Amino acid sequence: MKERRANARMMCSELVTVFYQDSQGRSRRVVANLEDISLCGVCLLVDDPVPINSSLRICHPKGEFSGNVRYCLFREIGYFLGVQFDEGSRWSPDVWRPRHLLDLRDLVERSAQRAREKNSHGTSEAAAQ
Repeated sequence: MKERRANARMMCSELVTVFYQDSQGRSRRVVANLEDISLCGVCLLVDDPVPINSSLRICHPKGEFSGNVRYCLFREIGYFLGVQFDEGSRWSPDVWRPRHLLDLRDLVERSAQRAREKNSHGTSEAAAQ
């Protein structure tokens, strides 16, 4: 699938409550797992499909987001929803951080830094011999 996000996403895992209307117009409340998050949207894992373009509210311990479903894909463990936040509904890590939050950019940078340190240390040892 083509990457549509303009902002960096962070991997995470936390249960959130989602409110939306199903295809028959009935109000639904479901628990979803927050899979990743960016300033402008999230990926949620749910048990049942949610119609594309549905408006929904995502409630978390410090407040809520509102947005629209951009995709709903079934994978082996459930339905993955791509949600774009509404204008004015943005995530800020200063306001709320999911419990299990991982910025892959930091992980890559730390790994690259360790490799640079290892290489410079190995070069210093070789020069000393």
